[in-house]
Amino acid sequence: MEFASLPKQPHPFCSYLRVGKLLYYSLILFILESWGFWVFLKKSLQTDSVGWQILWLVCFLFSFIHIFLVLMDGWSRYQNYKRAKDQFFEYGFQNRIAANYIGSKCQRSAALVAASELGIEQHVANYYKKRGVKWHHFVPYFMVKDPLFLIRKTFWARTFMEKTYQSKFDYKKLQLEFSA
Repeated sequence: MEFASLPKQPHPFCSYLRVGKLLYYSLILFILESWGFWVFLKKSLQTDSVGWQILWLVCFLFSFIHIFLVLMDGWSRYQNYKRAKDQFFEYGFQNRIAANYIGSKCQRSAALVAASELGIEQHVANYYKKRGVKWHHFVPYFMVKDPLFLIRKTFWARTFMEKTYQSKFDYKKLQLEFSA
């Protein structure tokens, strides 16, 4: 697919925030939750009730660990975004490229942000709609298909430890060249 022009390219940090928008909303909630559980944990430590101490400690650890998981997931989705943007730029919209990012709401978001920055977002959105993806499909499809996903190496590698992807193109420079 040849691009006659590129839409205005945002700063990479803006793209990073747009890709993980839902993740960063949940990050704020996990931070607030952790703070609240920490307050309850400190109060329970002043009493002799071991049951309450254990409950608040488990709740605090659960939400505190999720802060880091959300940050790692956001970084991984940004790597998906850069790869998807390069693929869409190089090959144009193709079903097989969009299909690589259909697995979860966050991956679809990465592909849609990449496509929107190239002016082909509607093609990707239509493809996902044709495949039956609804706005409320937040739970990744692999979690429904495989209840043992937590013990799979691919889950940890693709969700939290995606390898750093170096973009092949300088889109700001290309935008300037196309507009000249």
